[in-house]
This record gives sequence, structure tokens and C-alpha cells, in this order.
Amino acid sequence: MFPRITGVATASPETSYTQQEILDTFGVTDPRVRSLFLNSAIERRGLTLPPAAGDGPPAAETQGELLRKHVRSGLAMGREAVTGCLTDCGAAISDIRYLCCVTSTGFVTPGFSALLLKSLGIAPDCARLDVVGMGCNAGLNGLSAVANWAAAHPGELALMVCIEACSAAYVFDGTMRTSVVNSLFGDGAAAVAVRAEPAPRAPGDADPAAGPGGPTSPAILRFSSRIIPDAIDAMRYDWDDDQGKFSFHLDPQVPYVVGAHAELSLARLLDGTPLRASDIAHWIVHSGGKKVIDAVRVNLGLTRHDLRHTTGVLRDHGNVSSGSFLFSCRRLLDEGCATPGDYGVLMTMGPGSTIEMALVGW
Repeated sequence: MFPRITGVATASPETSYTQQEILDTFGVTDPRVRSLFLNSAIERRGLTLPPAAGDGPPAAETQGELLRKHVRSGLAMGREAVTGCLTDCGAAISDIRYLCCVTSTGFVTPGFSALLLKSLGIAPDCARLDVVGMGCNAGLNGLSAVANWAAAHPGELALMVCIEACSAAYVFDGTMRTSVVNSLFGDGAAAVAVRAEPAPRAPGDADPAAGPGGPTSPAILRFSSRIIPDAIDAMRYDWDDDQGKFSFHLDPQVPYVVGAHAELSLARLLDGTPLRASDIAHWIVHSGGKKVIDAVRVNLGLTRHDLRHTTGVLRDHGNVSSGSFLFSCRRLLDEGCATPGDYGVLMTMGPGSTIEMALVGW
């Protein structure tokens, strides 16, 4: 039995801003900061910003206010993504037997899985998992757990929803460190439905050109994981004593670290199969930022067309953290270009520094 992706849906907040509008809203005049925003390959991002303080910029939010925003806006986006995903796969709330929620933009107990269960009326005996704090790579960590559960419970529906209210993790102090983060991340949620159905083989059991499944329901075939301990502090979300808030840090070397290890991660994913990188027809890569995407493209020998959905999501939504790859996946499925026999690679990157990959096939 192979777990298969049977539905994908995304959600964004009601409000969105161009990069120029954000600069204007906060009255940013520093030319270095403005250059970060305007040369980011991002045109617009969904954000939930606080109201303006009189005639000035939006009021600074306390950590408590940010946490409440994480829950309030995250729950709204999560509900929308879940209901859209169920519509996409032709299922009902009552069909959900496993729910995994992924987030890194706040901490609350009970987590989003319990909050969504109550809000949507999911059965109280639904199995649940909350993956918290793993960062942008966490969508594939969560999907691995979902796929394993689905494989162990054939025919039953498992859902993962990535909920990232990134504007609940912002610190506005005018420094270049926080400005890099503030120029990049957007709010969003994405859900994926997985159900195990029979499939004839795994890669290597037959002609790889034959493909493992149907044209619209890709099978999840295998995962690989690679952590780079020497760069464990390159991406982190920790407490800022000066601001009295949690604050995200991105090292300038992140794109080069990720790029340098991308080929090793892909080799591990394909090890033991007859497949090579040239056999991969579809690439669904995390929209981590312009430099990260370029580093992955160069190191894996990909074309700009290969990463068209990744760059399109970055342009239209920014980096929506753990759910970014599902935004790209939805675009690939909408395009309808996958055919039986095709293989695809899902790739996410995040703190650790970590690279996660999954192999899927149609």
C-alpha cells in the first residue's frame, strides 16, 4: 500500500501588501533596508499587521499580542486550508482519522490540532500530532509521519496542515538582522490529504518509466533527511532580551550552506533506486528566498523552468515557512502537466541546518 496525496489546498490572510506598501506603512527610509525589500523577488505577501498608532506606523506589539495573533489568524487560515483540502479530495470532516499540525510562529498548548478539532467538529477520537518549532523544513517532517500513519491504516484519511502566521514572529527594530526577516516571510496555511491505496511497486521493481500511480494522485515513495550540525545556529528563533520578544535570525551564509549540501541530500534520496536527477520531471522546492532558490538551482543543475512554481510562490506570497512547498505543489497540480510515469522531488530547508526531501511518483 502506498500513501498518496489526494488533495492540497492553501489559505492566506485577508490582507496583503506589496513590498513598497510595507515600507510606506512603517515609514522606512534607510536605503539598505529598502533595498532588501525591493530586491527580494517578492511582489506581495499576506500579512496581519497591527493598526496604525495615530498618524504614525503600526503600534509595536507585545509578545502576548503576537502570540494571540498567532492563534487567531493561524486558526482562521488553518480552517480554510483544511476545508479546501477536503473539498479537493472529495472527503468530509467526519472522514479525518489523523491530523498533524505544523507551525513555528508561536507556541500554544493545547496546540492547533486540538483547536482545529474543536473548531471544525473533527471526531474526538481522531489521532493527532503537533510538530512545533522545526522551522521551514518541518512540512516534510510532518508529511513523513502522516504518510507512515496512512500506510499503517489503509483506506483511512490523514491530513497535515501547516499553519504559519509569520507576522506574529516579527520584531521591528530597524536593524539589518531583523529587516532581512521582515522583508521575506509571509502568512499562510496549507493542507494536504493522504490516503494509502494499492500500488504495484516501488522504484526499482520495474521499469521506472512505467510510473507508480495515476495521473492526479502522486504516491509518496520515500523520504531522506540531512542535518548540517556545523551550521546549527545559522537559522534560529530565540529570545531577544532587548526587545522582550522571540526573534528570528538568518545567517547570510544560509543559501551557500544549503546549496552545498543539496546534491548529497538528493543522492541519499535516490540511493537504491534506478533513478537519477535527470529522471525527475517535477521539482517542488521550498520558497526560502531568492538566494536560496538560486543556490539550489545551481547545485542541482536545474533550470528556471524547473523551479517556476517555487519562484512564483515567493513572488506572490513570500516565504510562508513550512507550508511553502505545498503552495508550489498546488500550482503543479493545477498545471496538470504530470503524467503517469513521472517522478517528482519535494524539498524543504530550515533550521539545523536541515534539508528534507521526498520522492513522489505518478
